[in-house]
Amino acid sequence: MQHPAVPDLAHTRARPIHWVATAAAVAGVVALSPLLAPGPATARHTAATGTGTAPGRAAPPDAEGVAFPLECGPVRAVVARKAAGDLDGDGRPETVAAVHCDAPMGTPPDGVYVLTRGDGGAPRLVATLVDPAERRTVTRLAVRDGVVLATLLGYSSATVPSCCPDLSDDVKWRWGDGVFVRGAAAGARGV
Repeated sequence: MQHPAVPDLAHTRARPIHWVATAAAVAGVVALSPLLAPGPATARHTAATGTGTAPGRAAPPDAEGVAFPLECGPVRAVVARKAAGDLDGDGRPETVAAVHCDAPMGTPPDGVYVLTRGDGGAPRLVATLVDPAERRTVTRLAVRDGVVLATLLGYSSATVPSCCPDLSDDVKWRWGDGVFVRGAAAGARGV
C-alpha cells in the first residue's frame, strides 16, 4: 500500500500500453533465443591413450552422406539416431542408423540400416533391419555385446493417426548364419 503523503506514481497503475510493451519484449526474447543458443556438443569419447580411437581399432562408418533407400521427395533424409559396435565378430565396428525423411510436419517413419566399411573405407549399406513401410518410429537405439537393441513405436491398426503411435516394442537383432536375426520381442505394449 502506498503512503498517503507520497503522490501517485505513473508506474503504480498498469495500463494497456504496459501490457503491450511487456508482451512485445517477451516475444522478442523468445524469437531471438535460438540465435543465442549454444552450438551442438563436440565432445567425444577418447581412449586411455588420449586419441579418438584406441590403437589398432578402426572407427565405425559415418552414417552422414550415405544414400539410404528412402523416397523423401523434395526433403532430405536425416539420421535421427545411430549406434556403433562390432556386430559380426570380425573386430571392425559397424554402424546402425535410424533414418527418416525430414518432413516439416507429422511423424515420418524410420528405417533402420546397418553400415560397414566397403572397399576404400567408404560406408556401405549391408542390411535393412526396419523398413520405413512398417510405419515404425525408433525411440532408442544401442549396440551391446554384438546385439542391436531398439525400442520401436507403432500402430495397432491402420485407423490410428500417424501422430499418435499406440504400441511400443523392444526388439533386438543378432548376426548369425550370414543374416541379422530378430530376437523374440518382449511383446508389444500400449503406449
